[in-house]
Amino acid sequence: MCGIVGIVGRQPVNQSLYDALLVLQHRGQDAAGIVTCHDEKLHLRKDNGLVRDVFGVRHMMQLRGNTGIGHVRYPTAGQSSSAEAQPFYVNSPYGIALAHNGNLINATDLKRDLFLEALRHVNTESDSEILLNVFAHELQILGKLRIDERDVFRAVAGVHRRCRGAYAAVGLIPGYGIIGFRDPCGIRPLVYGRRETDFGVEYMIASESVALDTLGFDLVRDVCPGEAVVIDCEGNLHTQQCAERPVLSPCLFEFVYFARPDTILDNISVHKARSRMGRFLAAKLQREWPGQDIDVVIPIPDTSRTAALQLANSLGLPYSEGFIKNRYIGRTFIMPGQQVRKRSVRHKLNAIDLEFRRKNVLLVDDSIVRGTTSQQIIQMARDAGANRVYFASAAPPVRFPNVYGIDMPAASELVAHRRTDEEVCQLLGADRLIYQSLDDLIEAVQKRGKSQVDRFDAAVFDGDYVTGDVTPEYLQRLEAQRNDSAKEQREGFNETVIDLYNST
Repeated sequence: MCGIVGIVGRQPVNQSLYDALLVLQHRGQDAAGIVTCHDEKLHLRKDNGLVRDVFGVRHMMQLRGNTGIGHVRYPTAGQSSSAEAQPFYVNSPYGIALAHNGNLINATDLKRDLFLEALRHVNTESDSEILLNVFAHELQILGKLRIDERDVFRAVAGVHRRCRGAYAAVGLIPGYGIIGFRDPCGIRPLVYGRRETDFGVEYMIASESVALDTLGFDLVRDVCPGEAVVIDCEGNLHTQQCAERPVLSPCLFEFVYFARPDTILDNISVHKARSRMGRFLAAKLQREWPGQDIDVVIPIPDTSRTAALQLANSLGLPYSEGFIKNRYIGRTFIMPGQQVRKRSVRHKLNAIDLEFRRKNVLLVDDSIVRGTTSQQIIQMARDAGANRVYFASAAPPVRFPNVYGIDMPAASELVAHRRTDEEVCQLLGADRLIYQSLDDLIEAVQKRGKSQVDRFDAAVFDGDYVTGDVTPEYLQRLEAQRNDSAKEQREGFNETVIDLYNST
């Protein structure tokens, strides 16, 4: 999962891009990058780390120009390398920079074809560099010295024909402007907006509407699945549908976990969706456990707060904040090793004993992925003096890996994979476990009659991948790449290389 932004302004955009990336920091804490364009020259700064650490004053001064794009990243395959920080750049044709959120499931085939057909060399293991080269090749075969929006739309249509999987992208072409496009299923989010300034109209494309809000842009709308948005340097806006059969199928997990609550995605308020998740979960709890003896509802900060509060209100139960969060620790299920994750949980949360002592506590979380965090939090509640510890998940059991840009672990490392709810409950050490049903989750997010969503990508819950081309062989390769032993081997190799470098 990553965050992307692009701006065509009437004045320098370096500060606006920086501010937008700060707002999107929750989508990736591994690396950050910005590229701007001034007098048809690109200025790039990217590196591993948080936005505030990557960009110093001298970097910001060098990022000149009224047009630019930015990116915050976490490693989709569990790798952490500054070589894979984005945006990526390719010299031919025109010089193009691109930032991408998602995952291409046919990246291996595309990489081979790019070399055989176009003699293009891909220098990293990132599928984002592959996506950039596919787009660049589609523009290059047009053979034009100068391009217009129709050429860009033809190139994006070529990308849609060749690339499979999930991709929301922003690109920058020196002297021309920026582009944004979304895969034909609209799995990853992308919105655009505009603002009036004393110098003229400015446009912004971003992963989430909250980035627009913060910078004073008015949300125009979501980029449709398969659509491309082109904004030239003069501030002219062009849009066109570039896919043959688009079907709006956004990732359901965006609403459960990743997106900020103050975001609107595909005309759905994330905050309202999470509130409805709590109401539906309360209704299920009443049906299945009418004689419950819960004394207090406590959320696992932060993304579960909205659902937990609505659940408590619906059941007429006290709601309390029982955990204090260290905000300088990243998200644990996407960290690159099991030992790091285990250390992080204790560093990330601390229990307030008074809220747990001699009480029957219902802990509410947005989801349960590996179970590592949930298991330790339940033990923390017991250590704080809880009498009984119940656990509720605002999402259904996560039983299948994500292939569209979220680094969920290998299927065998998902706690609910091939386990019953009772077995998961026992493994976590809870006295009772309540999961949201998938039908209720979809109803909570979609709010029937209000949303234009055709279907949701709910593959992590039901194994039904919306692109229809995820094979068992691909999932096996994914398993080999994403399991903890493979990640630890990569991390060990990187540490060895660093040690060798430092010793020379």
